[in-house]
Amino acid sequence: MIGRITTLMTAQSTVNDLALSFDRLSQTQQEMSSGKKISQPSDDPYGMSVVLNEQSQLGMLDAYTNNVSDGSAWTQAGQSAMTNITNVVQRVRELVVGDANGTNSQGSLAGSAAEVKQLIAAVKQEANTQYNGQYIFAGTTNAAPYQPSTGDLYQGNSGPAGAVTRLIGPNTTVQVNVDLSSVLGNGAAGSGGSDGKLLDTLNTIYSDMTSGNTNGLGNADLKALDSNFSALTQMQASLGATSNRLDLASSRIQSMQLSDTQVLSNAQDADMAKVAIDYSTQQAAYSAALRAGASIVQSSLMDFLK
Repeated sequence: MIGRITTLMTAQSTVNDLALSFDRLSQTQQEMSSGKKISQPSDDPYGMSVVLNEQSQLGMLDAYTNNVSDGSAWTQAGQSAMTNITNVVQRVRELVVGDANGTNSQGSLAGSAAEVKQLIAAVKQEANTQYNGQYIFAGTTNAAPYQPSTGDLYQGNSGPAGAVTRLIGPNTTVQVNVDLSSVLGNGAAGSGGSDGKLLDTLNTIYSDMTSGNTNGLGNADLKALDSNFSALTQMQASLGATSNRLDLASSRIQSMQLSDTQVLSNAQDADMAKVAIDYSTQQAAYSAALRAGASIVQSSLMDFLK
């Protein structure tokens, strides 16, 4: 049996259809204004899970990028300081070779000694290089590695406890500092000890120049200086390898960021050309529905009085 279709039923059906059409139009308008096809989980639960996962991945990659950038700056500061120390050692070697022949006057030796004293101070200054308020050769301590009040006694920490590391990937860390005290030494001539390291050697050279010990300059001093210079260049090479590793990590992270950004865009971003067409079509359909509804539902007070 077919029931009677009342005017109220017709009106309600028309209003419901108009509401659905308006909802679709509003959704499309939201996509057009935001540029996103997912603005809340109910729009696409699976798509939202993809979006949240990719956003989390990109957040971690951003953190790794910051760590790599910080590590690279740290190693660059270290390389610059060690290059300056290398230049100092080369200059001292020139002075030693020039004064070791035994023909220079004591006045000339005294002049070389005065320059060496200044070069020793320059080495300590480079050893106290800071980056972002931290002493890059002090390990994990926050104290100047070489201080005037302590002579040549190293004030930082070394070994595993002094390793400064940066997390550059999942379970992947890299040490961005070097133990410069293993080259410069920890206690040299004139500060209560002698270890044969660079500062010890430089202080001995200064002493021999001051006293006129040219035999010591040309033999033990020159040999020790060359040995320390070799250790210094090896440490530079190690720091350079770390810098190269950080550069590779940066390239890898950038590639992953590009890939994840593309996945996120595919899941979240709206196809603006398609959205514009849909909006135009739905707007026309909604306007037509309004006109059709106005024609279908034309009840007035006279209809009820009849």
